[in-house]
Amino acid sequence: MDIKVLIVDDEALLVKGLKYSLEQDGYEIDVAYDGLEAYEKFKKGNYDLIILDLMLPGMDGLEVCQKVREKSQVPIIMLTAKGEDISKILGLEYGADDYMTKPFNILELKARIKAILRRVNNRETRIGEQIIQLDNFTINTLGRKVSVRGQEINLTAKEFDLLLLLASNPGKVFTREELLEIIWGYEYFGDLRTVDVHIRRLREKIEKNSSQAEYILTKWGVGYYFRNKS
Repeated sequence: MDIKVLIVDDEALLVKGLKYSLEQDGYEIDVAYDGLEAYEKFKKGNYDLIILDLMLPGMDGLEVCQKVREKSQVPIIMLTAKGEDISKILGLEYGADDYMTKPFNILELKARIKAILRRVNNRETRIGEQIIQLDNFTINTLGRKVSVRGQEINLTAKEFDLLLLLASNPGKVFTREELLEIIWGYEYFGDLRTVDVHIRRLREKIEKNSSQAEYILTKWGVGYYFRNKS
């Protein structure tokens, strides 16, 4: 089955180059040149991945990302021409799985696409159990659903992967470098705050009080771990 990718950018030459290069690798490509067109195509299409520019006419990339996340967990790679870290981190806050700063190497983009799709395609086989029960958590590894105290929680793909990894290894401390390598599947060029952003978002969703976490704890100077209270 073809992998269907939606490329969203208002730079026609960049879109043309990306489309041609990815089609050479066998991807089925659809394109949009503004945020409104992108969102309409998303609602009608069934995409496996979205490459989304941050600065778009009509509706910017962050708003598109937020609207997509309300309906789907399709992987999103955000493109940004800005050098400020705040733009990149903000994209992750809105639910993007990854980002790349323009200009970028097409081979690196392809490697990241493959890493994301490999993780999505193989996630069902990583853990043999379908249901993991820990304290107040019920984790359905095949359905990729999480309930906390009986209430289903809406997690992004990366948030789910982080929770599944930590909860499957209670008490084991993972460094941020290890989490980047395991969850993102490639070298992330040292931007460790990516992990911090996702951990904070995850805590906000599963903890009673995210500022006084009970389950996902910090080992200061080392990394993060899951505490099984039972």
